[in-house]
Amino acid sequence: MDKLKILVVDDEFGIRSGVKRILEKFEVDYPFMDEAIAFEVMEAETGEIAVEMIKSDFYNIVLLDNKLPGMQGVEVLEFINSQQIDSKVIMITSYASLELAVKATKHGAIDFVPKPFTPQELRASIENITKQLFLKKMTTKLQKEGKQIRFQFLSLLSHELKSPVNAVEGYLKIIKEQKNGDKVTDYMPMIERSIERLDAMRGMILDLLDLTKIESGQAKRNPVPVDIGEVAKTCVATLNPLAIQKDVNIYLNYNTKIIYEFDVNDLEIVFNNIFSNAVKYNKNGGRVDCTIREIENNIEIIIADTGIGISNDDQAKLFNEFVRIKNKETSKIPGSGLGLSIVKKILDNYNADILLESEVNIGTNVKIILKK
Repeated sequence: MDKLKILVVDDEFGIRSGVKRILEKFEVDYPFMDEAIAFEVMEAETGEIAVEMIKSDFYNIVLLDNKLPGMQGVEVLEFINSQQIDSKVIMITSYASLELAVKATKHGAIDFVPKPFTPQELRASIENITKQLFLKKMTTKLQKEGKQIRFQFLSLLSHELKSPVNAVEGYLKIIKEQKNGDKVTDYMPMIERSIERLDAMRGMILDLLDLTKIESGQAKRNPVPVDIGEVAKTCVATLNPLAIQKDVNIYLNYNTKIIYEFDVNDLEIVFNNIFSNAVKYNKNGGRVDCTIREIENNIEIIIADTGIGISNDDQAKLFNEFVRIKNKETSKIPGSGLGLSIVKKILDNYNADILLESEVNIGTNVKIILKK
């Protein structure tokens, strides 16, 4: 459980002990939080002691009385402001005035709790500030993660696209200068390899567009009752040319129509990504089995392949963005590292689960559970 540190600065022992008693078992929780936030309360009886404590430690919230012996509360507030310390300050005073309120607000106080205050008033103020701190933390985290994702993508893009662009450019120059002959057939291997490279680049761009639409909330969904088997059959037909090249057979196993409300485009993205992986990372002469069945209140889609498999360490990373498993078997297989993260995000929108089991050199099973 997260804890915020609170410093209560007041020369009255009763106020300090009362605040501590009110807040020591108090927790703030919201539906959008993963866990509740609790509080650790420290005390200072003078402004001078408070300043020394603030110099040596960070406090998320400072409850500050203005009328103190010696250094006044507003002077402590001025110190916090001058040092650019990111503590949220609540003034607690029985000597409130417009002049004090203006001065305190000017120097960064964000709330006032007049004495005498009730436990409810204090908790309400603390709860409001805690929500602000939480949202600020989440905003900073999202901005940081967003920058990191952009950096990762640009690094991946420059690495993944530089090689095929150079290769295609090289082939085109050879064709232009007719170095291999004067017949089109002399250049067919180069043309075919260029098309393969361009297809891989197109796939990466489409994956990025899918991810961007999902994460930005711009993906428009139109869930309608669909026959899952028919959608799977369409996707298998699309992937058959790749399967034929790899000498991989794909089998669909289902006995009856199984209807579920799904956006057809979303379901096709899910099937295309998983079938594509099952074929690309399979062995020559391998097979892919897709089973669609109803079990109690769930629909299960199981896609099993006889491919190269994935180690236990790598399995934990598979649903993250830009993750590609690098080894001698996968080094020449193109991909963006976005496919399974897109699948996971789509299924999350339908409250569906996706599970993966794999064994190196044996194969991989992907199970999707749709809840009725």
